[in-house]
Amino acid sequence: MNIFEKKHIHFVGAGGIGISALVKFFLSKGAEATCSDQKPGATLNDLEKHGATIFVGHDAKNIPENTDLVVYSSAVPKDNPELLFAESRNIPLLDYPQALGEVMKGYHGIAVSGTHGKTTTTSLLGKILERAGMDPLVVVGGKVPGWDGNLRLLEKTETEKIFVAEACEYRRNMLSLSPQMLVLTNIEADHLDYYRDLDDVMNAFETFIQKLPEDGTLVVNADDSNTVKAAKTGHARKLFYSLRDKTADLYAQDVHPAEQNGFLGQTFRLSWQGEDLGEFFLSLPGEFNVSNALAASLAALSLGAEKEAIRDALADFHGTWRRFEKIAERDGAVIYTDYAHHPTAVAKTLAGARSQYSDKKILAVFQPHQRDRTKNLFDDFVNAFGDADGVLFSEIYDVPGREENIQISSQDLAEAFRKKYQKPVWYAKDLSETQEKILALIPEYEVVLIMGAGDIYEMAMSLVPEPSEKVLEENLVKF
Repeated sequence: MNIFEKKHIHFVGAGGIGISALVKFFLSKGAEATCSDQKPGATLNDLEKHGATIFVGHDAKNIPENTDLVVYSSAVPKDNPELLFAESRNIPLLDYPQALGEVMKGYHGIAVSGTHGKTTTTSLLGKILERAGMDPLVVVGGKVPGWDGNLRLLEKTETEKIFVAEACEYRRNMLSLSPQMLVLTNIEADHLDYYRDLDDVMNAFETFIQKLPEDGTLVVNADDSNTVKAAKTGHARKLFYSLRDKTADLYAQDVHPAEQNGFLGQTFRLSWQGEDLGEFFLSLPGEFNVSNALAASLAALSLGAEKEAIRDALADFHGTWRRFEKIAERDGAVIYTDYAHHPTAVAKTLAGARSQYSDKKILAVFQPHQRDRTKNLFDDFVNAFGDADGVLFSEIYDVPGREENIQISSQDLAEAFRKKYQKPVWYAKDLSETQEKILALIPEYEVVLIMGAGDIYEMAMSLVPEPSEKVLEENLVKF
């Protein structure tokens, strides 16, 4: 299939953060796009402004007669009436990862994958290549300042066509991509509603690595033992980055909290294959974000980016949507929101907050994402909140179509946390109660960190006092 020849594409589940970028991409190429999703929202409004025709709700009548391709979100069930209609009319069907893979065939593809850090690393790499004049196409699972949200389009036609894409590991979705470079941040047991265990996750990433051509490049986190183990497979060139191993191709040392131009962050020195590149500033907290910056910088260096482009891009990067995103200051407390929903991501995000606010009281607010994940990683979740001074657990977010009848509650997490730490802990049965308790607790805490991959972000945005017109338009949703 030559996906670039399609003239009218229908997108099912178009409100998703990944698939919505593809809608805008094909509209920029002159294709017509119709889009459907179960409920309205800011993303669909944005797509309509770009020229897409929007349908709220799923119905076979949403698909125009001249449709020559249907692309659907991986979250859409197989019995969706639009998918069934497309099958009955022999209209080609691709899920989002497959469509992304078809687009990548037309470019020098760079996939960023791993359990954590994909969005930040993808965004950083895109910003570095942009600053280096390499003009990348980028599709990322978050909204990036200075881009069209989750998409950066090529500005010039004469540049080498580089495509940087975030590659999700859920259901082995990343195997739909065939990149020339793979940036692998880390590997952990996750999505255990699909994968059997860590070995099964490892097998999926090893298969992905083996897809790289012999003249391709694998960028490896030398500080993650699972990633190093997986990297032993395949024949592509391997480049390593590290905060621990001085023999790595790119090595960071002397990491310290710092402030530059009013932004809190950290400084570090970089060594590239033995050459001292000097000091760099990153306005993001936490050692894990230095690791993300290393991954992006090493990939960019291997493509020929100059160190000054990296230095400038890292200094100017102030994060993405829902990645330690500062949304407000309210009644003396600074409020952040983050997408963290795995124990490791929660712990690292809290550690980053603690490094920036070592003398402040931190309230962690967490909405677990999916009952299966909460049950399988229960002890890890309990252990992840040690850097918080108090924790508020909101009830678990049930993922439509991915939940079984699993008897577990956030109240179980709260009780286990109380026994382990003897710190203040609260439970909220829903988002309304979560909001009430945050407002009541703010006078006691100077930093509020709201984490989760579900709809808790909508509640978080309701805490913004006198939100700007832009915030209202893009983010504020009634819950």
